Amino acid sequence: MKLDDLVTIALAAGNDIMAIYDTDFEAGEKDDGSAITAADDAAERTILSRLAELYPDIPVLAEECASRGEIPELGAKFFLVDPLDGTREFVNRTGEFTVNIALIEDGAPVAGVVFAPAMGRIWAGKKGVGAFVQSVSSAPFSLEGARSPIEARPVPKRGLTAVASRSHRSAETETLLKNLGAEDFKPAGSSLKFCLVAEGEADVYPRLGRTMEWDTGAGQAVLEAAGGSVHEMDGMDEGAPLRYSKATRGYDNPHFIAWGCRSGD
Repeated sequence: MKLDDLVTIALAAGNDIMAIYDTDFEAGEKDDGSAITAADDAAERTILSRLAELYPDIPVLAEECASRGEIPELGAKFFLVDPLDGTREFVNRTGEFTVNIALIEDGAPVAGVVFAPAMGRIWAGKKGVGAFVQSVSSAPFSLEGARSPIEARPVPKRGLTAVASRSHRSAETETLLKNLGAEDFKPAGSSLKFCLVAEGEADVYPRLGRTMEWDTGAGQAVLEAAGGSVHEMDGMDEGAPLRYSKATRGYDNPHFIAWGCRSGD
């Protein structure tokens, strides 16, 4: 699998998204209460079509298909797709939404792309290769300039900088951040939180709330390629690395915490 293929596909999906973002679109609501727009569906159709052309033998678990009960036999290797992560941010026009595409192998994210079309930036990473960020032109999208390698910074013993959601920051999260000794905070939407840690702009991202696998796979792949890690949380205790293909859970995630570079990881 070529990481550049996922980059190209994410850019194409971004074109679909921004064509709708610039209109007076309407938002609907799915059965689980989450928002959906025509941009979610358009971007997912493009991603699925392109992946089928290039990698017909690799199944795809995609958010909007999954919400309709369309889940293929996944096997050990599959693509994980969130065509528009941060639909609320899209509806509120904050610009903090992303296209997420990841490759999962044996339960672990081994490659991923996170594209923020309204911000003109794309992050990508692959296990054993590394991670990078690159600027993107205005739509129709194309890559601009050189790729900048990124690395998660060493996590300090004190004075952590934390990143968390603008809309999902609970009292439990506040307690955890206090226990960790976080002294600074950066708000961000969607998978941008993983990317801030991957770039060394923050040290930790805790999520003590419900997420789905397609919300996190690409961001985790980028962060881990940059030297970071993501672990499950059991209450306030850290556990095993966050894994994928959790069919018995309905493909949702346990609570988790994402870190920059820690000695021993």
